[in-house]
Amino acid sequence: MAPILYSFRRCPYAMRARMALWTAGIRWQHREVVLRDKPAAMLEISPKGTVPVLQAEAVIDESLEIMRWSLRQSDPQGWMERAGEALIAHCDGPFKLALDRYKYDTRYGSDREAERELGASWLRELDASLKNDLFLLGDSPGLCDVAIFPFVRQFANADRGWFDAQDWPDLARWLKGWLDSPSFAAIMAKHAQWQPGDPVTWMGES
Repeated sequence: MAPILYSFRRCPYAMRARMALWTAGIRWQHREVVLRDKPAAMLEISPKGTVPVLQAEAVIDESLEIMRWSLRQSDPQGWMERAGEALIAHCDGPFKLALDRYKYDTRYGSDREAERELGASWLRELDASLKNDLFLLGDSPGLCDVAIFPFVRQFANADRGWFDAQDWPDLARWLKGWLDSPSFAAIMAKHAQWQPGDPVTWMGES
């Protein structure tokens, strides 16, 4: 049976999971989730209720683990050779915290500009590392590039005018490359909310 992915189009965690599945050439049953109306079938296999959730030979409900599972099936671009675990840990930890408190400052009661600067300070480091390389760990993409760019996208979209005015040309070039890529266009296709009994929506290729 083909894997089933519960996903939400705009979620950066779900984006990176879909990118890995797509690049690995895995064909999956796509189930688009509306977060305010989560399907019982998803909650039954993953009660924490967050996306993405992959139902394969086992249930995987962490995006990085979905990426790693996908690349164990097939890693045609050698992403795991450039995993960059420390970069991913910083993205998912301090950077994501600053991103949330910047984007949702009214929810958190945070200092929007201070949190933006915390996030931007790390992005400047990434820009500096990209001056001599096309990607974060050399001239070929790695797991870390794909795991991180959806969150940089989210940071940029919080105030696109401000982001575009910053002096980080290599970071901007790197981000644009991912956003303009055929694989990103493919995994960002729009789907209606999945309901039990719907015809299968297929994504990817085996």
